[in-house]
Amino acid sequence: MKKITVNGKHGPIECANLVMGAGDFLRIDNMDYAAPILDRYFELGGNTFDTARHYRHSEKAIGAWMESRKNRDKVIIQTKGAHPVRGALDVPRVTSEAIHEDLATSLEMLKTDHVELFALHRDDETVPVAEIMEALHKEVESGLTFAIGVSNWELDRIIQANEYAQANGLTPLSFNSPNLSLPKVNRPRWENCVSANDEMILWHEKTNLPLFSWSSQAGGFFSGRFSPENRDDEEMVEVYYSDANWERYRRAKKLGAKLGVSAIQVSLAYVLHQSFPTAAVIGPETLEELASSYEASRLKLTQAQVNWLDLREE
Repeated sequence: MKKITVNGKHGPIECANLVMGAGDFLRIDNMDYAAPILDRYFELGGNTFDTARHYRHSEKAIGAWMESRKNRDKVIIQTKGAHPVRGALDVPRVTSEAIHEDLATSLEMLKTDHVELFALHRDDETVPVAEIMEALHKEVESGLTFAIGVSNWELDRIIQANEYAQANGLTPLSFNSPNLSLPKVNRPRWENCVSANDEMILWHEKTNLPLFSWSSQAGGFFSGRFSPENRDDEEMVEVYYSDANWERYRRAKKLGAKLGVSAIQVSLAYVLHQSFPTAAVIGPETLEELASSYEASRLKLTQAQVNWLDLREE
């Protein structure tokens, strides 16, 4: 499996470009079913797991799996914190206290003394970046995480945060985790979520900062389960139904037929063929789904094909 490099306090961190996401199936009470999928991902060369304090179940499941397999030293964990608590999703928690509390709790659930990557799950633009970067730097200096990043932050805040870190000798942000997929969203799929727009993509091209894309396959929008006539799934209709996305789907199917793969595999390959380091968070719940993503990660696309898929070329 291909790797991308994230800069960490102790040197480069080599992360698989397919990141095992924490689907609802990843629970302690479901490990007889989930563990073989994690094992197979590991066998294929995968080493990076995406989870979050907000996800409730997956950190404990990953911790139990690593303990049973005795492979903690071969696993890279990206967890996230500072998300509003369930039951009070309108109350921001991007504070130094919440950052430390969530990271400490994550380590307990994961049964480890550090995570390689730690990201803020949400932003609160009323909090100065100075306070946030000081708090994140403290966690790195304490050894609880080796690299820091953000998820669902707008570009201007990312730039401000790294400028403050550079000016004050603090740990900079080493990665960004927005949504990036071939289908483009009409609105955020979940409240306060951020998708990479053209401006953010240009910035990543300029800085070469790694991007970890969540919902990289757009909830299976190109799986064949959806069509312009089928409007049963209200959320998918609101988020992804557009003439432009149906044209992207048509092109993905056409290129897939030429390459001998499916449209959804082409859409995953698109994410992995940006002109800067990208990794795609995937959420397979069967060995077949994992195999499909792995095969997609091995596809070779030209820049012209990437541009054509995204309607940048005719």
